[in-house]
Amino acid sequence: MFVEYTWLVPLVPMLCFVIVGAFGKKMPEGGGPVAIFGALFAFVMSVLISYEFFTSAAYSDPGFITAQIAWFSIGDFTINVGYYIDSLSCLMILFASFISMLIFIYSIGYMHGEGVKKRRYYAEVSLFLTGMLGLAVSSNFLEMFVFWEAMGLCSYLLIGFWGFTHPNGDDAADNAASAAKKAFLVTRLGDVCLMGGLFVLLYAFGSLDYVTVFDTAAMAAVDPNMIMLASLLIFGGVIGKSAQFPLLDWLPDAMAGPTTVSALIHAATMVKAGVYLVARCFPLFTQNPEVMLFVGLIGGITAFFAATMALNNMNIKKVLAYSTLSQLGYMFLALGAGGYMMALGIQSGDNHLIAAGAVGYTAGCLHMVNHAFFKALLFLGSGSVIHATGTEDMREMGGLHKKMKITSITMLIGSLSIAGFPLFSGFWSKELVLEAAMHAGDYGVEGYLFTIMWVLAIVTAFMTAFYMFRMWFMTFKGKPGHGTEHSHGESPKSMTAPLVVLSAFAAAIGCMILFGFDEYITIGINGAGQFQVGSGHGHGMVGWLEDIFLSAYTYLTVVLVLAAIGIAYLMYSKKSVDPGKINRNGNSLLYRALSNRWYFPQLYNRIGWGLGYGVAKGVEFVDRDVIDGTVNALSAAVVGGGESLSRVQTGNVRDYAAMVMIGVVLLFAVIVALFYFMGGA
Repeated sequence: MFVEYTWLVPLVPMLCFVIVGAFGKKMPEGGGPVAIFGALFAFVMSVLISYEFFTSAAYSDPGFITAQIAWFSIGDFTINVGYYIDSLSCLMILFASFISMLIFIYSIGYMHGEGVKKRRYYAEVSLFLTGMLGLAVSSNFLEMFVFWEAMGLCSYLLIGFWGFTHPNGDDAADNAASAAKKAFLVTRLGDVCLMGGLFVLLYAFGSLDYVTVFDTAAMAAVDPNMIMLASLLIFGGVIGKSAQFPLLDWLPDAMAGPTTVSALIHAATMVKAGVYLVARCFPLFTQNPEVMLFVGLIGGITAFFAATMALNNMNIKKVLAYSTLSQLGYMFLALGAGGYMMALGIQSGDNHLIAAGAVGYTAGCLHMVNHAFFKALLFLGSGSVIHATGTEDMREMGGLHKKMKITSITMLIGSLSIAGFPLFSGFWSKELVLEAAMHAGDYGVEGYLFTIMWVLAIVTAFMTAFYMFRMWFMTFKGKPGHGTEHSHGESPKSMTAPLVVLSAFAAAIGCMILFGFDEYITIGINGAGQFQVGSGHGHGMVGWLEDIFLSAYTYLTVVLVLAAIGIAYLMYSKKSVDPGKINRNGNSLLYRALSNRWYFPQLYNRIGWGLGYGVAKGVEFVDRDVIDGTVNALSAAVVGGGESLSRVQTGNVRDYAAMVMIGVVLLFAVIVALFYFMGGA
């Protein structure tokens, strides 16, 4: 009844985009209520669709509901358009629509003073939501790619929202415009890889439909090298969209956009599209253990390096941006470790390894959900602080707890969750991520690499707790700074109400695994030998408690988290430890390296000006001197020949008669020559 109307989930926000874009100037708050309605409608429909799916027979077998119509045909290839609903789709549309709705409500207060630009803002965020929801319910890779690119366009527009008239002046406007271009260009590198992967899939399978590509029999009939090539190219697109190593430097710069954009794109939705795509392609990626090993390594490396760059940053939004990069790395580490074990299990027929791989998949998806809530909370909380103080520099804050108690308490809950404090949401998924990485290290020839990644992940957990509470103590405790002294106090209710709602989810949503809800976010192989998302066997409360609390490594991470919080307290609240002595007042080699983002921006500039500019000059030479030169030469020859022939047109009959005679003589000479050379006597 409701699944049949899945197409309405992205369509209504699209209609809201059109309505706000056309009539937003005449609407209250530039069309904000219309955008909220679109998100609310999408969420209600998502709830109804999910409930109907999970209570239907299709949930158990085959594990999905799909419907398609032909879109267009090219030769023997037919591209369809339709919807595909399974547990992963339901998960994505539920939290994406719900969090987006809260962000839109928050925007009413945050963007209130933007004047006529509010219409553009609400139109663009509605289109962005369309892209995310459309991607989640697409039935094939090409349809998914269309929505994927729509999100990329919206990301560019929203990051550069203040690109011309930024409230902090022309320099900030230039930064916003540059950040938007940087995000667009870097993510395009990944998108080209993704497009190449789709071409490989179409060539190998003759279709881009999920039902066809993920069919076990179809994958068995395809050359494994083709599957590996397609998988790596698709993951290249993921690296760009989710800002993983080495294409990670665009996301911190993207904080030049409004904070609501940071929460929407870089916490709850767009950067999760890469995680969703890896989870969606799990049946394809697990055909090669090497692919999943690569996914896990990229995730582990990104988690570690991004966390280091957050240790000494003074911009509250950029600290959260680096945190986003690091937590995304955790998700890819879990998916990579789980997929690696599952791939080995499929090759050897070991059901134990397949089940262990499913835990890694569950860990990655659960952390994706948890992160969406606590990072949206933290970004919106930082927006509340910036709205009150007029600055993003934490050195100008301090002592805000007395003036902004709701913002302070909700951000504390978000910080505890992301730090992995026991019993908060982030604790459960983080421990599962670490467990998956640790177990993957016991299998395969290259398994030791996952052991290294596990060590890096443990260190990352320590750094995460430290820099998050460094942020919280610098913002809400200690001596009031210049921004605090001039702050107007707590934000309006339209901003604080979403914070309260998100804080409840940030604290408790991860606990759903204790009650068997993990069966909806797992993957397995059914009796017919087909991959199936959801309808697995949940561990239940006893199972997860045993796995987590009977492991000595859990207590190791808990001790590290508590130690990190304690160190942050001593440094930035009690001030009994001077961080300046440790980093030699910013003159230590490590401090400078972290402040310069491990010199990634400089490396990008070198590559851009060296390789990129060189290639551009070569393309310009081919375009101007070869292509345009050839065309111009031909046109010049035609024009010149025409001008020469025009001189022959004298209008004198004797000249024309002479030319005819010359032509006859030449023609006769040619005939005689041909006759002679062809053997005539």
